[in-house]
Amino acid sequence: MWVQLAILVVSVIISYATRPKTVTPKASTLEDFKFPQGTEGTAQIEVFGTCWVDNWMVLGAGNFRTSPIRK
Repeated sequence: MWVQLAILVVSVIISYATRPKTVTPKASTLEDFKFPQGTEGTAQIEVFGTCWVDNWMVLGAGNFRTSPIRK
């Protein structure tokens, strides 16, 4: 029984020492996304609610916040 317990302790130590280290991801910025932008002279459509638009563009985007996910 003591031999099995010693093997268990040694295997836990080895698995803890050889586990991969986690890397924290960087926060997203606007440069990470490619939004379609309107050209000069294109009519700007303002939509309130949900609907399908054939020619859409992004006039503004933001509110990127980072907060840890907790359970």
